[in-house]
Amino acid sequence: MALMAATAPAQAQGYPTRPITLIVPWGAGGGTDATARIIGSLLEKELGQPVTVVNRTGGSGVVGHAAIAAAAPDGYTIGMATVEIGMMHWQGLTELTGASYAPIGLVNADPAGVQVRADAPYKTVQDLLAAVKANPGKFKASGTGQGGIWHLAIAGLLRDQKIDPAAVPWVPSNGAAPGLQDMVAGGVEIAPVSLPEARSLIDAGKVKSLAVMSDKPASLYPNVPTLKSAIGSDWTMAAWRGIVAPKGIPKEASDKLVASIQKVAASKDYTEFMQSRGFGVIYAGPDEFARFMAKSDAELGATMKAVGIAK
Repeated sequence: MALMAATAPAQAQGYPTRPITLIVPWGAGGGTDATARIIGSLLEKELGQPVTVVNRTGGSGVVGHAAIAAAAPDGYTIGMATVEIGMMHWQGLTELTGASYAPIGLVNADPAGVQVRADAPYKTVQDLLAAVKANPGKFKASGTGQGGIWHLAIAGLLRDQKIDPAAVPWVPSNGAAPGLQDMVAGGVEIAPVSLPEARSLIDAGKVKSLAVMSDKPASLYPNVPTLKSAIGSDWTMAAWRGIVAPKGIPKEASDKLVASIQKVAASKDYTEFMQSRGFGVIYAGPDEFARFMAKSDAELGATMKAVGIAK
């Protein structure tokens, strides 16, 4: 009887009863890392257990995404899936897709920008594209792995403007932060990353943004023109981020995580954090998130085939 009495409170407590690991497939300092860390800190309050953010970089996002999918489906390892999950398999890098996970909640979307060094002679994106067209191969770009979201963003823009995507060679990096630093140091000329990721360098006067690949101006820098207003282009591209778990997660854990992420995404702390950094706040529950990932996958595959970076 004493044993039963001792174990009853533990059983009644339910999930979670120990710390949770949140895997991030990208390096510290980028937008995905920042988003994961605010979610992790707020999720701790909702779940009453520590949430440890672990950066698992490498393989253009494959290493971290694979670690999430391969983790024990017990609810104690979750991860932040990013738009690249709908791209990597088109390149033959992995067989993983958005359908390889149990979706918990979509929490963010950020459009790409066209960033150059502050001292670059280009005042507009039109000036930059004219220079690229006149000097194919001279301008290099960076901000993610080969065939990653920001690579696709600039390649798609070039194709949209009838410029060979190969005119701007891509220099792979482990995320926006190292790509931006490479640009500031003179290693590359363009960093087509999101505005929030470039914010610190823009505010420091080291980087300027010529345009945003969105159908409306970014709240962070409303004076940065959209491609539509700058050059009449309808090309858009955005990164998205969402919380997922390994497939087969227990219903109790899934239900608790879904409810907790929904509360976190709607919280004042989360929205103020994201808005203060210019990160887009968006939420979709498991079913809608699954449909969103499938649609994103199909659209990205079509674009990657068109620009010649799909196998």
